Amino acid sequence: MCDAISGLPIAEFTTTADVNEISNFTEILSDTNEWFPLKGSYIIADKGYDSKQNHDFIRNTLKGHAFIALNKRGRKPKDLTSTGNVICDAGLAMHKDGKQYFDSYIKQKFCCPFRTSKDDSLCPCNHEKFFNGKKNRGCVKYISIGTDYRSSINRDSIFFKKIYSLRTESERYNSRWKNLNTEQAYVKNINSVANLNTIGHICLLTIAIAAIKSGCVDKYKSLSGLKRQLKLRYIKIFKHQFHQRDSLPFYLFHFNLSSILDS
Repeated sequence: MCDAISGLPIAEFTTTADVNEISNFTEILSDTNEWFPLKGSYIIADKGYDSKQNHDFIRNTLKGHAFIALNKRGRKPKDLTSTGNVICDAGLAMHKDGKQYFDSYIKQKFCCPFRTSKDDSLCPCNHEKFFNGKKNRGCVKYISIGTDYRSSINRDSIFFKKIYSLRTESERYNSRWKNLNTEQAYVKNINSVANLNTIGHICLLTIAIAAIKSGCVDKYKSLSGLKRQLKLRYIKIFKHQFHQRDSLPFYLFHFNLSSILDS
């Protein structure tokens, strides 16, 4: 977990590859909230963490707002008219025919517009269900209308898209963390791997602290940039100090400083 503004890590949680990421989402949020308050926070995550449980935890427990992409999980959306009516296989707008109410969603029923007709020629595609021999003939379709917090989020709004776009900071941090080659772990024990990951996060935080302490705030995400800027700073200092002297001490210092920063 990292901050979406600074791009620095807040908490880390290492699991084996067989653990589904959606199952430990609330656990890491709950554990982090005990020492780093997350009350009222905007929680951003990709669609891999999309679930009713995760949304409810953010809203009800953390009193925050969820900015999680919708995971349709392979469901094919039904064709609808501008008024929200389902379009049947023949291309006709179906009629609403009652609702069923459940805890977190409403099931809307749609029926064939010619369901009570006795004319066999009305169905343009001669659908088999139109000739079912029943009193109410034709197709029946359902759509589910969510009434929970997850379903109430307008993911097409400018506000949602603006906040969700900050998720790229976590991707940038992940890229910097991978440069430490911690993914190619030379240890096999899960506890050792977790410790190795923790050391990697500490290293990146140390770079940020060193950059801020040395006044190079704009380089807190880049080790190479920080080293380059510190080199230039100390070279300028010693150029000024040895301006009237022999140039040998400057070259000696430049060599030693480069050796130290590269180590």
